[in-house]
Amino acid sequence: MMIDSDRKDRKVEAENVREILSVVSSEVPTLIKSILASVFSEEAGKNMGKAAAAYYKELKNGGLPEQVAVKLTEDYMRTFTSLGDMFRGVGRGRGEKSGDEISEEIERRIREKLDKRKQEKEEDE
Repeated sequence: MMIDSDRKDRKVEAENVREILSVVSSEVPTLIKSILASVFSEEAGKNMGKAAAAYYKELKNGGLPEQVAVKLTEDYMRTFTSLGDMFRGVGRGRGEKSGDEISEEIERRIREKLDKRKQEKEEDE
């Protein structure tokens, strides 16, 4: 009768994992959209502009030549846009797996591991 109990436990565990993945697959896209909205809002743009201006000013006040200060400021701003592009790519699944595909892949791998454990336990018995 212990085998039946183990099977029930594994089934409950698999159902719990499925439920967790369902929540994750619905929450992650919402989180990404929220991050994108905060990064690409008008206020965020103003703040990035102010940050870039302050950065440039500090470089110039530190005695760096104009060309170097401009180049470093461009690199500084590129960091922000690269992060934004990365988030947008994740949100759209550009060239990458979409949120649904990732969830399915995670679920598939979890099922494989659960099946493997099940087989190992059955072989041990």
